[in-house]
Amino acid sequence: MNYMPEMTPARVVENGEFPFAATAFDHGHIYGQVQGLANAGGTLAAVYEPRTEKLGPLKDLLREHKTKIVSSLEELVSIPGLKVVTAAAIPDERCALGLKVMAAGIDYLTDKAPFTTLDQLASAREAVLRTGRKYAVCYSERLCNESAWHAGELIAGGAIGKVIQILNLAPHNLAASTRPEWFFQKSRYGGILTDIGSHQFEQFLTYGAATDGTVRDARAENLGNPDHPGLEDFGEATLSLDTGASAYCRMDWFNPAASRTWGDGRTFVLGTTGYLEVRKYIDVCRPDSTGDRIFLVNAGEEVEIPCAGRIGFPFFGRFLLDVLNRTEKAMTQAHAFKAAELSMLAQAHADSQPKTPPKTP
Repeated sequence: MNYMPEMTPARVVENGEFPFAATAFDHGHIYGQVQGLANAGGTLAAVYEPRTEKLGPLKDLLREHKTKIVSSLEELVSIPGLKVVTAAAIPDERCALGLKVMAAGIDYLTDKAPFTTLDQLASAREAVLRTGRKYAVCYSERLCNESAWHAGELIAGGAIGKVIQILNLAPHNLAASTRPEWFFQKSRYGGILTDIGSHQFEQFLTYGAATDGTVRDARAENLGNPDHPGLEDFGEATLSLDTGASAYCRMDWFNPAASRTWGDGRTFVLGTTGYLEVRKYIDVCRPDSTGDRIFLVNAGEEVEIPCAGRIGFPFFGRFLLDVLNRTEKAMTQAHAFKAAELSMLAQAHADSQPKTPPKTP
């Protein structure tokens, strides 16, 4: 929940040129969002956190960025020259917060999943058209992982030919005792395919160079946590992309205790002239080897590509420039919304299926 890669500053603006604010520290991803914006040259102008129990952990961030806490969202969005508000609210609150930020004439960067219902998505689409503001989404599994980002660059550069199939595996640590109450309430987190799955669908669109897709099958279950009936601990989905490629993802809360990381996330992409595997967080059974690496095989080479510390995190710098120039080079609005839409359509399909009673593993 609090995963944040170490980011080397790669500034694209001068000091003070890009003031931003942060609010809703309900998920630890907010710290990565703040760090990413700051490393690209942004200045954290202020923080608003309405839940008093969150204020203690914020002390280090306030000290590091030499910033202040304000008393309301209205005060936050009234800061002169403010460019962006970034947030990681409880998932079912993310859209309403974004609508308020955009209504104040400010761009919004939220943690994934950006929505828990299709009605929320429709409201955000309408607000983007009406206000001209950005409703950006930090899909951190690709944007905050150097190997996942570089895989997209390799694929776009033709390293494996035309993409035929994409496979994503996303195990996670449950650590139930450390989770907030809302984590176990499906109406609040939206279901496992809506939540974790939004990462996977965003990667499908990116690696497949697709703009849409069709959900073919989906499943979401509570298979091993009967004490938390609102939790979905296993999910999977299959879809066809509008490019003709197929895609499959599996996500779960069963990362084993002996794992050296919070989740052995992997991506496999097959193309017409090669394939690659992305080992995002760990190179299992090789204790002297980190994750964040790509294994590439194509017509000309069979190579292992270490990515940590070599690729950087270009999304944040591009996003800052998009905000200033009103461009879409970091990620298009259509892409951010489509990934969320497909994940929620998969969740709806899964919700319509019969369920297996949960059992203790």
